[in-house]
Amino acid sequence: MSPHQIVYLVFGLALILALVFDLGLLSKKSSIVTIKQALLQTLFWVLLALGFFAFLLFEESHKFALEYLSAYLMEWSLSIDNIFVFILIFNSFSIKEKYYGRVLLIGILMAIVFRIAFITLGVALVEEFHWILYIFGAFLLYTGVKMFKQDDEKEFDPHENKVYKFLNKILPLHPTDGNGRFIVYVNKKPQYSILFVVVVILASIDLVFALDSIPAVMGISQDRLVIYTSNIFAVLGLRSLFFLLRGAVNKFKYLQHGIAIVLVVIGLKMLGEKLIDQFITKNEQVIYSLLAIILCIGGSILYSLFDSRRNKK
Repeated sequence: MSPHQIVYLVFGLALILALVFDLGLLSKKSSIVTIKQALLQTLFWVLLALGFFAFLLFEESHKFALEYLSAYLMEWSLSIDNIFVFILIFNSFSIKEKYYGRVLLIGILMAIVFRIAFITLGVALVEEFHWILYIFGAFLLYTGVKMFKQDDEKEFDPHENKVYKFLNKILPLHPTDGNGRFIVYVNKKPQYSILFVVVVILASIDLVFALDSIPAVMGISQDRLVIYTSNIFAVLGLRSLFFLLRGAVNKFKYLQHGIAIVLVVIGLKMLGEKLIDQFITKNEQVIYSLLAIILCIGGSILYSLFDSRRNKK
């Protein structure tokens, strides 16, 4: 077996065991997740992702492992920024807290399937038409500048979401949570509960987020293994991260600016690829990208906490 095949095998086995452990031991159906449980689950997924990084250092090259770590940190930071939108969706549709975990889990698993398809298509296009990377670079540059200037999440209205309007047109929707069921029967006719609607919206919203995150990861590495694993680890850890940070997510008001700067830097890197290659080696570029992500994301989080504490005083 080639090193890549061994890594895929280890990743698949680790993922199956992790899901069994997370769903079987750390999670309970229709129960409210406490801060302690959320912290344990978040630590579990983060340590698993870092353990996979350590395995890549042993099995693959240092450059490959650092590309994975950079991509994972990029996806993880974007996940934090997306939690605010998830909170808006739950509040807007008045979802009971005990159903949060189940809805998030199914929505995230659906999102992973969509992301795998999206990544496969994107990598195939880049392998066939390398110049598409320049389009991705320009898109990231535009997105980063736009994100830095305005707060898109606060303008988001779940009831104005196109997916919700589409479902409302084609499906008979029931205006309740169905006591935890996705389909309820009224006069022996099936109707879809609000829980079903929220699951579909979560999956579709994550796919929209992927339009930013996947091109950003491809600016770090075009290797399918790096993109698949970093995305899946980050998205699977999103559920526990949601429960851990939902009460404090508004304290990270400058995180979006940090992410915007990273998107601009990666976009410029993709646009100036040939020029940069003349002065900086690929290995050095990976290290610089990792440092930029850590400094921008970490700095924006620390400054957000500092500013929040200063305002309280």
